[in-house]
Amino acid sequence: MRGSEFTELKAFSAIVEEGSFVRAAARLRVSPPALSQSIRQLEARVGVRLLNRTTRSVSPTAAGDTLFARLAVAFGELDGAVADIRAARDRPAGSLRINVPRVAAVRFIAPILGEFQRAYPDIALTVIVDDMLTDIVEGRFDAGIRLGERLEKDMVAVKLSEDLQMAAVAAPAYFENRAIPRHPQDLHQHRCIKFQWPSGGNIYRWEFSRGKRALEIAVEGSLTVNETDLMLNAALDGAGIAYMIDYQVRPWIEKGKLVRFLEAWSPSFPGFYLYHPSARHVPPALRAFIDFVRERS
Repeated sequence: MRGSEFTELKAFSAIVEEGSFVRAAARLRVSPPALSQSIRQLEARVGVRLLNRTTRSVSPTAAGDTLFARLAVAFGELDGAVADIRAARDRPAGSLRINVPRVAAVRFIAPILGEFQRAYPDIALTVIVDDMLTDIVEGRFDAGIRLGERLEKDMVAVKLSEDLQMAAVAAPAYFENRAIPRHPQDLHQHRCIKFQWPSGGNIYRWEFSRGKRALEIAVEGSLTVNETDLMLNAALDGAGIAYMIDYQVRPWIEKGKLVRFLEAWSPSFPGFYLYHPSARHVPPALRAFIDFVRERS
């Protein structure tokens, strides 16, 4: 159906519903002469008179009644389809794929999963825990969570946390016969728990800074892990010194189960961000997820 044919049918339906060319023209925001022309073209195209006109009234012919009844159903379906699309815009639904490193999954995702599902039962949420710094566009993810220093420049980012700081810690028992390090270089005299990056297998070189001075220390120790919970448990058991994000060890420091040191040398860095590809229109499901996580972070 061409656009002009659809316009003629809409004009015909409006005239029958309003019972007046003038009122129908006002409703459709066209002039009465233009509306009359549309009806003449429609009647010429179908080869049947559709409306009986007098100077005081307008009414459908028998053929017009039949056509109007069919059009009412068709236009009702069209209006319903448009209404459903608008409702979907306002009622988030559909699939949503999120990529997060484990540390972010524990902090931001795990605490809200149940509540989010209750609030948005029509969103099919998939959370992939991944420490490999996956490209979310290539991996067909809608969004991810990552530390600010690891964000790509072309991403839209929403801050979820304050700036973070690293913390060097060990159990009090570890220092029973050892001196607490006063300078990062002192770590060479200690058993440190090394961290291996899951993304490439490289061992993390502990980063320190104070003023304009910056150091990277290749620490020594017989234990290497690639999971922060293992590092924390090993430190609590007195296996050596751990170097972790401060919020991960803060509760244990407050309980006296870990001792923090080298705090003046521990650098701050941008916190966690929820990020997604730049787009003119953010899908309702993603917008709902972003708002939900941000409000509870």
